[in-house]
Amino acid sequence: MTTSPLLANTREELADALRGLEGPVGFVPTMGALHAGHASLMERARKEIGADAPVVVSIFVNPMQFAAGEDLDRYPRTFETDLEVCAAEGVDVVFAPSVDEVYPGGDPQVTVDPGPIARVLEGSTRPTHFRGVLTVVAKLLGLVRPDVAVFGEKDYQQLVLIRRMVSDLCMGVDVIGGAIVREDDGLALSSRNRYLDEGQRRRAVVLSRALFAAREAGPRGAAAVLEAAHQELGRVDGVDLDYLELTDPDLGPVPDSGPARLLVAARLGSTRLIDNVALTLNGDN
Repeated sequence: MTTSPLLANTREELADALRGLEGPVGFVPTMGALHAGHASLMERARKEIGADAPVVVSIFVNPMQFAAGEDLDRYPRTFETDLEVCAAEGVDVVFAPSVDEVYPGGDPQVTVDPGPIARVLEGSTRPTHFRGVLTVVAKLLGLVRPDVAVFGEKDYQQLVLIRRMVSDLCMGVDVIGGAIVREDDGLALSSRNRYLDEGQRRRAVVLSRALFAAREAGPRGAAAVLEAAHQELGRVDGVDLDYLELTDPDLGPVPDSGPARLLVAARLGSTRLIDNVALTLNGDN
């Protein structure tokens, strides 16, 4: 039998809910439209803090990270189903604030500058995105005060930036990356997958196939990795590639050998998907 989590909509309600709980706090920030990938992050948070400590999940569609013309208005909102997912995972508190609760008085005058890492990859086409992401994450971390926060590796650049912010600003939170959860055919789970029509859904799997082919090519070096990925992507029409970039694990220059990360973004119709994979260059995968 599952127990419904405490629901907090205001800062005061969140503080009251947390005041009655004991032990280290695990935190999973989300924008809702929860799926098995989010559930795995909740499970990871529970594993990190222990069975008897509290897990908090936030559900908040953050307007600051959407630019004009992006999908803020049509971003899926499935609150009742989201609560069922949280209950099934044994979440203790769900924080679901309004925009006015998170940003009283409108847009904040003080925001987080994400620095140079935010100007590449996603930032090259979404220049204000990570300022919005880091600002809301900083606010949520300040409100929840967790010991551990879990973020999915699918949004890998976001994860790298949050780790950098927490380290540079001495926030005292252990940031954990949760592994990407995939459909049986390899497509990374995403709340935006529901935008895809049947044909686009079939074509979308080429992104993960390209990444997996590249990973197998890792022992042959960086050039072979990129060639393998491009060859796989070239097999499918209707996939508009935004970027395919090979970096080190911290999104720096490509190493000669050792751990690396390959990241991809592409559009299928009006839907933009991202994915990534860890690989090893000039060595065993």
